[in-house]
Amino acid sequence: MAETHKKILFKYYSTYLEEIVSETMWAEIIDLEKGYFKLDNIPFFGPLIATDDTFRAEYDENEKCFIHKETLESSGNSIVQVLILDKEFDKEVIREELKAINCISEALNDTFLAAEIVKDVDYSIVKNLLNDYESKAVIEFTEPCLSEKHRADLLKN
Repeated sequence: MAETHKKILFKYYSTYLEEIVSETMWAEIIDLEKGYFKLDNIPFFGPLIATDDTFRAEYDENEKCFIHKETLESSGNSIVQVLILDKEFDKEVIREELKAINCISEALNDTFLAAEIVKDVDYSIVKNLLNDYESKAVIEFTEPCLSEKHRADLLKN
C-alpha cells in the first residue's frame, strides 16, 4: 500500500472526546508534488472529511509525516459514529445491518464504531435504522460528516 498510499495525520477537535485529537489515516496519492490525496479510511473521531474525499496535505518536518490542511472536493459520502450504550448488545448485529444496506463500518472497540455511507445509499434508510436503535436506548449516534446528498435524502421524506 505504501507506493500508492501515504499515512496522513489529521488533527482536529473531537466533540465525542471533547479534546484535540490526532488520527492517522491511509490516503491514496493523487499528486504527491502538490500534496493531493484521496481518503481511503473511515475516520473514527470526526474530522469533517469522509472516505474518497480529495484533500491537500503538507509534509511537516516536526511530525515527520504529511498533515491534512484542507478538503478540496467532497465525494458525497458521509460518516456516522455509533456509541453502543447497552452493554449486552453485540455491536456486530448493527454492523451487519449496516452492511446489508451497503454501509461498511470499522469498530474501534466493543462500544464505538464509525460507518461509511456511500453517496448512492439513501441516507433516510440508515437514519431510520439508527433512530430505531437509539429510541430503544441501545445506541447513540452522531453525524460528524454528512454530505449534501445525504442531507437532501432526509428532506425527501
